[in-house]
Amino acid sequence: MTTLLAVPNVSEGRDHAVLERIERRLGPARFLDLHVDPDHNRSVFTVAGGQGEIAPTLAACAEAALENIDLTSHEGLHPYVGALDVAPVVYLGDADRGAACAEALTAAALIGDAGLPVFLYGRLATRPEHAERADLRRGGPAGLAERMAAGELVPDHGPHEPHPTAGAVLVTARPPLIAFNVDLATDDVELAKEIAASIRESGGGLPGVRAIGLYLADRGCAQVSTNVHDHRAVPLAEIVARVRERAEVAEAELVGLAPRAAFEGFPEDVPLRGFTPERHLIEEALKTVV
Repeated sequence: MTTLLAVPNVSEGRDHAVLERIERRLGPARFLDLHVDPDHNRSVFTVAGGQGEIAPTLAACAEAALENIDLTSHEGLHPYVGALDVAPVVYLGDADRGAACAEALTAAALIGDAGLPVFLYGRLATRPEHAERADLRRGGPAGLAERMAAGELVPDHGPHEPHPTAGAVLVTARPPLIAFNVDLATDDVELAKEIAASIRESGGGLPGVRAIGLYLADRGCAQVSTNVHDHRAVPLAEIVARVRERAEVAEAELVGLAPRAAFEGFPEDVPLRGFTPERHLIEEALKTVV
């Protein structure tokens, strides 16, 4: 049986009652993990299922997020445009890419039918301006609304204006992307921003790496927050090494799950906050559902 993952990101990381209500709605795919970040005010669910199970689970997640999250009062460090902000379907091998694309396209249609505008991004983007999440999120919900009203951005499904409290949803199918954060042993956010600029692909840094520098009030430190699009080209050890060239590293954090290979050569002296192989390595976590 084809096994796929989905990694819905919701714009809530502080109200655990809301997250519990959303989690109870997830199905028929099986719950694997929830990562909660109050500074980013964002949470990442990971679910696994076969073809035919992922799309309805993402649709249920979208409806639960719409009912429980109000973006008009949202504050957080992470860029966003939706209550359910992104809903990627993840395939673990090229043979499953078609199944993942089918689930993502079905999910997009179902979410659109629920009254939320949906933009297909990444490899499923139907327009060049939809390819990058950062471009779609530019200006946040207000910027998205202005560009939709001007006809600059046209959703692939759903209404042609954002939902007043739940915004819009970004959907794609992709191989594993690793969300990986490095906390610095300093509160110098400008240094974190400089490091992020030096390692991100768009600045001539590491291939397939997106990065931003942030200050985390809850932990009182600066952070380099990254997305690694190809862990085979850039293992997480390389991210740590590049950050260490400019700053002392306090600890690191994996958001959600990652393939075992991403941790090849990872330095033993860098703590991974909350990490357990059984829960956070894809190969180990899937043993509980297949």
